Amino acid sequence: MKFGGTSVGSAERMKNVTKLISDGQRNFVVLSAMSGTTNSLIEISDYYAKGNKYGANSIINTLRTKYLKTVDDLFASEAKRKEIIEKLNGVFSELMSFSAENFSAEDAKVIVSKGEIMSTNMMALYLKEQGVKVTLLSALQFMRLNKDLQPDMAYIETHLNPLIEAHPDTQIFITQGFIC
Repeated sequence: MKFGGTSVGSAERMKNVTKLISDGQRNFVVLSAMSGTTNSLIEISDYYAKGNKYGANSIINTLRTKYLKTVDDLFASEAKRKEIIEKLNGVFSELMSFSAENFSAEDAKVIVSKGEIMSTNMMALYLKEQGVKVTLLSALQFMRLNKDLQPDMAYIETHLNPLIEAHPDTQIFITQGFIC
């Protein structure tokens, strides 16, 4: 199952996705970044590329506010809230750690990938809070493109199947929809 940014764009929408994927079947779920996040991350990258760390940090703080509001609306457990806030703060700290000097295209790719990382971590932890047996898999563990820039299906099968087999009790596998 694949859910785009609008589908996971708010706490309410994440709860709706949870209902759809928690159908008793074993599901593999691919999530995009929350709606608007990728655009914000591209804007952050653009500010860094132009040497404007202040502008980048301003957008980062706006994004942090959006995510913290979503956390408050999504999680019932204070322990889970603290856990996801710690993860998110790590991502936001990393975003703020980039240098406006010597900013590279590779740095921009790393920044843009953070949206999917945040949404998948949030959803996986929310599912755990709901009692769902969930495993978060990094797309970097199994995803690769071929020479035509299409998914390398043989590589993916070789690397993904062992990850799935290693978690026989998992009901839902969550991974990212775009990691550069």
